[in-house]
Amino acid sequence: MTVRIIPGTLRDLSYIAANLRPEDRSEIDCQLDHWSPALLALTALQGFAYVSELDGNPEAGFGAAEQRGGLWIAWSWGTRRMKRCVPGITGFFHAVLGPQIAARGAWRVEARALAVNELALRWLGRLGATQRCRLPGYGRNGEDFFLYDWTREGWNHVSVAKTTGTEAAAAGADGAGQGRAGARGGTAG
Repeated sequence: MTVRIIPGTLRDLSYIAANLRPEDRSEIDCQLDHWSPALLALTALQGFAYVSELDGNPEAGFGAAEQRGGLWIAWSWGTRRMKRCVPGITGFFHAVLGPQIAARGAWRVEARALAVNELALRWLGRLGATQRCRLPGYGRNGEDFFLYDWTREGWNHVSVAKTTGTEAAAAGADGAGQGRAGARGGTAG
């Protein structure tokens, strides 16, 4: 079983979004009025977007996007095989994605999880996020969520100086370049 993290592409993220595990589909359904796999993938490409492949097949998408200066939103979703990718994603989050966000001047990174999604809640804790509060009725059908965050004070151990080569290395992982939509290895027009 080989796990590989690569820059996200429209193709890979659309495939993952079309084959979501039930927990992720429920979480997305109650946050967005109208969505499609392609729209979810396009939205994900607005910031740092990565894909975790398992034996060459895209199984999980994850990343973060800046909402306004200093405030970022982290996200992740995947197929039923995503669980096998979580250790690799966790390591990549700490080694690459977290330092990338810090290097861009983030003061706060937020993530929300459906209150009944115990796997997501445990994983956010393992990623070092702080559970801030319950968000009663946050979902469009009244579902409760939890708000988690990472703040600049919480990631003092991240050396911004060490991140200068990280972004270039991550973007060139497969030659596609970060933020490019389209087939892997191609460029958007």
